[in-house]
Amino acid sequence: MAVPGSFRRQPANRGLVSHYTHHHIVVFLLTFFSYSLLHASRKTFSNVKVSISSQWTPSCLNSTAPELRPYELWNSSHLFPSAEEATLFLGTLDTIFLFSYAVGLFVSGIVGDRLNLRWVLSFGMCSSALVVFSFGTLTEWLHFYNKWFYCCLWVVNGLLQSTGWPCVVAVMGNWFGKAGRGFVFGLWSACASVGNILGAFLASCVLKYGYEYAFLVTASVQFAGGVIVFFGLLTSPKEVGLPELGADEDEASVEEDANRPLMGNDDVDDDDRNYSIQATDNDNQPKAIGFFQACCLPGVVLYSLAYACLKLVNYSFFFWLPFYLSSNFGWKEAEADQLSIWYDVGGIIGGTIQGLISDVLQKRAPVLAVSLLFAVGSLFGYSRSPNSKPINAVIMAITGFFIGGPSSMISSAISADLGRQDLVKGSSEALATVTGIVDGTGSIGAAVGQYLVSLIQENLGWMWVFYFFILM
Repeated sequence: MAVPGSFRRQPANRGLVSHYTHHHIVVFLLTFFSYSLLHASRKTFSNVKVSISSQWTPSCLNSTAPELRPYELWNSSHLFPSAEEATLFLGTLDTIFLFSYAVGLFVSGIVGDRLNLRWVLSFGMCSSALVVFSFGTLTEWLHFYNKWFYCCLWVVNGLLQSTGWPCVVAVMGNWFGKAGRGFVFGLWSACASVGNILGAFLASCVLKYGYEYAFLVTASVQFAGGVIVFFGLLTSPKEVGLPELGADEDEASVEEDANRPLMGNDDVDDDDRNYSIQATDNDNQPKAIGFFQACCLPGVVLYSLAYACLKLVNYSFFFWLPFYLSSNFGWKEAEADQLSIWYDVGGIIGGTIQGLISDVLQKRAPVLAVSLLFAVGSLFGYSRSPNSKPINAVIMAITGFFIGGPSSMISSAISADLGRQDLVKGSSEALATVTGIVDGTGSIGAAVGQYLVSLIQENLGWMWVFYFFILM
């Protein structure tokens, strides 16, 4: 007689904490801060848009070298004739970055499943740091301003940064099993929001010296983080002699239910789960799943499309929130940078709490649906926020809670669920590929959205931008 699922889950849950070692803590922290540093360098660009726009137009002096570049000379060689055109180009750079980032995610996921995840992640972090330094610091020190050069650098930066998310999610999926994954990944996925906060803090601290120093600081910290990852990250438990996830499933049936995907139907018979895309053999070295096989896995396409709409809104806040606060309310750029942190604080809390709720309910989708319904109301309320910093911060945090929470769940816990479901038991090397597909599709939606945001704002105003967010 089959044992009821509720009883079969208990042994796995009781042993959840006991299975964690200091290696799990180190992996959690290293992957957490590695992606935080990648996001911090992205956030720097959005936080200094006002300063960059001023530097690229004849409206102000080049404060970094007033003796060498007098006002008349600067007026004769400015990059854009007006701040509006400079702003539109900044939006174009966001779109270029996200498109190259999206293409890179599809490729990086496949590469990550076939090469050492530690090497790929470290290479991406260090190389991206050098590109960010060249884009924001080196060009300003050399007084070299060229639109095509900026575009090329940002394409390369998007490709290099795309190595981060598939690799860190795959490493986390290798170390942390299904039981409690919603809470663990919900807490861990705060790495993006922590990176945003870190980037905003670093930028606001040195912005008074010039925007080039904001790029210098974040690039230096990111490069150092890449070196630490190269020497310290363990990509799977087998590297230290610990059993891999699912290794005991054939020996103890009580573990099977703990590793079952939460999106699946609980009424499916156990015999139906024996089907696998890849034939089971005795080879201890798993083979990476193919790209099209990963696309055909249940839930991958649907969650990818949903994430495309959601990431469009989330990244629009990421890229444009400080600029919106400065231009709409007239607040100083440094103050707007610090205030924008509250959106990420709400996202951190939302991802953790909603992940915990999904573990208790053992279902992810209902939690996402309810949260997004509340997100519509919070967006409508934030679009009518008064010119008050405390009120704006509160509504901003609530909006981040209901938007950042679902975004974190889809990109982390759900991606790990999809990449380790029963249909790919014969291939544990599917995590990075599936994560790359989900996040890559989301980035395509976000890339299209950034250009649309700049166009809508320029022609219709910020209110219609929020209507667009609500529609998404």
